[in-house]
Parts: sequence; C-alpha cells; structure tokens
Amino acid sequence: MPNLILSGPPGTGKTTSILALAHELLGPVYKEAVLELNASDDRGIDVVRNKIKMFAQKKVTLPPGRHKIIILDEADSMTSGAQQALRRTMEIYSNSTRFALACNTSSKIIEPIQSRCALVRFSRLSDQEILGRLMVVVDAEQVPYVPEGLEAIIFTADGDMRQALNNLQATYSGFRFVNQENVFKVCDQPHPLHVKNMVRNVLEGKFDDACFALKQLYDLGYSPTDIITTLFRIIKNYDMAEYLKLEFMKETGFAHMRICDGVGSYLQLCGLLAKFSQVRETAKAT
Repeated sequence: MPNLILSGPPGTGKTTSILALAHELLGPVYKEAVLELNASDDRGIDVVRNKIKMFAQKKVTLPPGRHKIIILDEADSMTSGAQQALRRTMEIYSNSTRFALACNTSSKIIEPIQSRCALVRFSRLSDQEILGRLMVVVDAEQVPYVPEGLEAIIFTADGDMRQALNNLQATYSGFRFVNQENVFKVCDQPHPLHVKNMVRNVLEGKFDDACFALKQLYDLGYSPTDIITTLFRIIKNYDMAEYLKLEFMKETGFAHMRICDGVGSYLQLCGLLAKFSQVRETAKAT
C-alpha cells in the first residue's frame, strides 16, 4: 500500500474505506499497527513530532509486506507547520509506516506531501446509491416508510450518505414513520414542492403568486441561504428549456454570492424572482 490522500465531499465513505482497507491488510494486529487521529484530536506540530513519531518508531510484528498505518482524518485542517513536520516524518519512516490522509479539499495539503501520496478522489454519491443503502437499513431495522419519505431523505442528503442515515434515524426516532412531511419537519428545509410551485409561477408569468410563495417561506423563518440552496437544486432538475435553465442557475448563483456577502434580505430574493421573469420574457420575445 502506498501513502494515500483520499479527497472528496463529506459523507462519501473516505474514512470508512481506509479503515476497511486497514482491517483487510492487517487483520488481528490492527489495534497495534494502526494510529487514527481525527478532527477532535490535537494535531498541531507537537503531536506530529511526538505522538506520530513515537508510533512510527514502535516495533510491531506484522505479516510479510505489510506496514503500520497512520490515518489522519480531515487532514486539510492541519496547520502548515504540522504538515511540514509530517512531510519529514513520512520520509524518515517510509520503510515501516504508511500514511492515509482523508480530506475534503486536496489543494489544502502542501505540495511535498501530495507528491509522496497516491491521490484517490471520491465523488458525491448518486441518488440510486443512497437509495440502495437506505433500503438495506429500513429492511434490516423494519422501519415503516413510504417511497416519498425516502425520496425526501435523498433530497435533503444531497449526496451525503452520513446525512441521509442521520435524517432517517432522526425521522424514525421522532415520528416512528418515514414520510415526506415528517422528513421535512425533522430536517427543517424549505419544502421542495413549495419551491417548485414558486418556479412554476414564474414560468407561467404569475410573478405576484411567486412572490407570495416566497413570502410564506421567508415568514416561516427559513434563511435566504436555505431558500436559495433548495431553489438551485429544484431548478437543476426542473423540466424547462435548456437556455432558461442555464440563465436561471446563473442568476441564482449571483444572488447566492450577494447573500454570502451579507445582503440576505427578502428584497434580494424578490429581485431574483424578478430576474427570472425578465429572462423568461426575453426568451419569449426571441
């Protein structure tokens, strides 16, 4: 096994994959031959110089061709100084120890470490992959559900398996039944049907109705970021002309940028709907 960097979004199985690989490679000596440090541990320069170095120096009887493994979860949150110290440690103990770094963004890992590792990229899980795993869980745990409930969980998870399982467990714990209404109560996201109606009203030229639907969401206490995130995902999958979809997504991106800059008002969201209407009218005229 080479040194590894596992990079990808949260909840895609990076840490689980490396733990499974370590169990497979090391078998019964796993406990003695694996050091795991996650984000809750102190991983400053002192830890690299002391704890990691001491583990790398430790003698462990291993099967032929196997190495000790040091697993660093969320390695992109390590300071630059700690990463520089780690680079030297990787170099010195390369004969006896392998390093596996899990991170969300590989660009935050310094170049000298990247050049010493094989990079494995993880992508967001597809809806079908999440559904397959959810079906295994609900069958094994005998959770009562309707298909719409699982669809809602997949929507709220947005490619994050950990989030999907958390939402499933929270919904079952709270209501003992997984349906669409219960999922959105637990997850507290703007209901996609409500947002979809808003988009449909804009496309049908009913601007006032779209603004009224937006006001309802805003009055329920949803933040502009929640609304804009759900809106983006709805537009991405909405059945409309490709030109309109691209323009709508572009305007949503601009609005999201302004909201992130601190201008997150109801007026800002209404302005976005007005832009949608303008794009629709322009497309209609041509």
